[in-house]
Amino acid sequence: MAYATHTSRPQSAFAARINVALDNIRTRLERRRVYKRTLAELQSLSSRELADLGLNRSMLTRIAYQAAYEV
Repeated sequence: MAYATHTSRPQSAFAARINVALDNIRTRLERRRVYKRTLAELQSLSSRELADLGLNRSMLTRIAYQAAYEV
């Protein structure tokens, strides 16, 4: 004999749109966190450490943006 252990109701179109909107917000917040964390780490490096990496301070925001948003 088989038993159903999980049942699900189909979502309404409104609920589906809400879920999509919440997923978009979560994605944007996570990308923003990655951007801020990356930028903070890069800014904490000394000028010499940046030079060793072939970077200068004017490049940091672009690099952090690329890391977060994969542009």
